[in-house]
Amino acid sequence: MLLAGGMSTRLYPLTRQVPKPLVPIAGEPISARILRYLSSYGIEDVAINIHYHADQIRGAFGDGSRYGVRLHYLEEPKLMGSAGAVKQMESFFRDGTFIVIGCDDLTDGNLTDLVNFHKRKNALATIALSHMEDVEQYGVVITNEDGRIIDFQEKPKKGEERSHEINTGIYCFEPEIFERIPAGVFVDFGKDVFPALQRENAAFYAMPMPGAYWCDIGTPSEYRRATNEVLAGRVGPLDPSLRAIPKDAQLGANVRIEGDVYVGAGVQIGDRVRIVGPSVIGNRSRIEHDASIERSILWDDVVVGARASLDGAIIGNSYVIPATAKINGQIVANVETVAG
Repeated sequence: MLLAGGMSTRLYPLTRQVPKPLVPIAGEPISARILRYLSSYGIEDVAINIHYHADQIRGAFGDGSRYGVRLHYLEEPKLMGSAGAVKQMESFFRDGTFIVIGCDDLTDGNLTDLVNFHKRKNALATIALSHMEDVEQYGVVITNEDGRIIDFQEKPKKGEERSHEINTGIYCFEPEIFERIPAGVFVDFGKDVFPALQRENAAFYAMPMPGAYWCDIGTPSEYRRATNEVLAGRVGPLDPSLRAIPKDAQLGANVRIEGDVYVGAGVQIGDRVRIVGPSVIGNRSRIEHDASIERSILWDDVVVGARASLDGAIIGNSYVIPATAKINGQIVANVETVAG
């Protein structure tokens, strides 16, 4: 199941326009990448809960076939929490072991290894872990030598952390987990289900994924990091198309493109424009003459006026930047502006 119902407030103002499952990573929605990732492990049927901008998500993903899966939608009039959403799909998971993943989890972690570990331990629930040196913004998981979870720390201060292994939001469950999730009420895995499993000493385990890539794109800084690392080829094999200029792009005279830069379809770039990576120029965007773009992410249909300068910016869909404007380290969208 792909958990995709949240409001994504940490990415405002961008996600006032677009729900988090559709936030683009180098030209492709984050959840499209996750669906292809699940498909690569032979997963054919994926449940997805939707609430915020639900019609946009349905319109973008359809039946899931273009990503190699069959999508089964749960439209929640009222959000019931991560576990509460999964509970509503109980009949969908009655046949055996299943995976739950957040719509903002960009990873190349090995799901086969996770499922095999889970079964080898005869686990009821297993959390995939990622190693982080700085864990102040994450939920830390503490295990014993056998991998059984013995405690959690939520966003510990530097020097107070008891582990550097963090909860990725990628879970493996047996159907018996539904006995621990009450129906019809708001239930969260992290705040409700997992502490209860720990208290009752259930078969509750965690598996490190050494060497695997993982990033939760839910904050501006992590969104930038994920985009930059996809462009650099650090998330699975490098897709050569990320570096190719589309045939329908129009480039003026003396355009300079340096570093890791993704250029989308239908882009128009005027004379003497300079683009320095890591940067993304979204589909159908227009960059007028003598503009400069460095370390910035432009979504689709953006217009950058002549001689404008962008550095470390994130620009939402269809935003128009006036000529000669300077935008440094900010996120701008058509609804409001915030510091980056």
